Amino acid sequence: MVGASTAPTTRTAAPRWTQPSTTLAVSEPMKDFEAQPSAATTAPVAPEEISGAALLTARRTASGLASVPELPPTPPLHSDDGRATLTDTMLTVRGQQFLLLELERAELTPVRWLLWYLLGGLGLAAVMIAFLQNWLHTGPAMLGMAITALLLAYGHRGTNRLRLHRLGREMVNFALPGETSPWQRFTAEVNRRIYRVHDQAAREAAALLAAADEAMRQAAEAAQTAAATAEPQQDTKDNSLSHN
Repeated sequence: MVGASTAPTTRTAAPRWTQPSTTLAVSEPMKDFEAQPSAATTAPVAPEEISGAALLTARRTASGLASVPELPPTPPLHSDDGRATLTDTMLTVRGQQFLLLELERAELTPVRWLLWYLLGGLGLAAVMIAFLQNWLHTGPAMLGMAITALLLAYGHRGTNRLRLHRLGREMVNFALPGETSPWQRFTAEVNRRIYRVHDQAAREAAALLAAADEAMRQAAEAAQTAAATAEPQQDTKDNSLSHN
């Protein structure tokens, strides 16, 4: 009979969990949160660019605009028949008003009434030929010549076309009857005042742009000065923390 086995039984030891050490290395001292620099001491950021709305609100207070002289007022100008009126800022033609700033220029062109001109010329030639051929008596021939001559003169005189060129918009045409010379002088004055108003607007825009550039330059210099003063304070705090 074989004896029972006397081999010793092995027992597995239960695992033991060790708590990790909370000690820090000597070379890395613990930093106190109170000793850390606050977010308020960070270097300031340069201000954002001024928007167009801000420039418009600062237009009246900009120092550069003080150097732009105001335009001297001019008396209003009226046409002989009262169809057109011109002021420092506005042109009124046949009841329609236009700002001088929205106009580019004005043109005046004498226009003949081609239909009446042709009818008068051809009719006068026909009446004269008929009179010379003894187809008409003297009375009717003289009356026909007078009527056709009036038609020819009316068509030759025609009218004056005033064309207004508007900025970014379609042109506007007006028919202005009468002599051409007064309307030419009126159109020349319109162009002079248009150029005058646009020149003044360009000067104001240049002064406003110069004032905005100066404001941006001063803001950038202030930001650089604040950043330069904040850097020594940051270095002092870092040195104090390293000594501790």
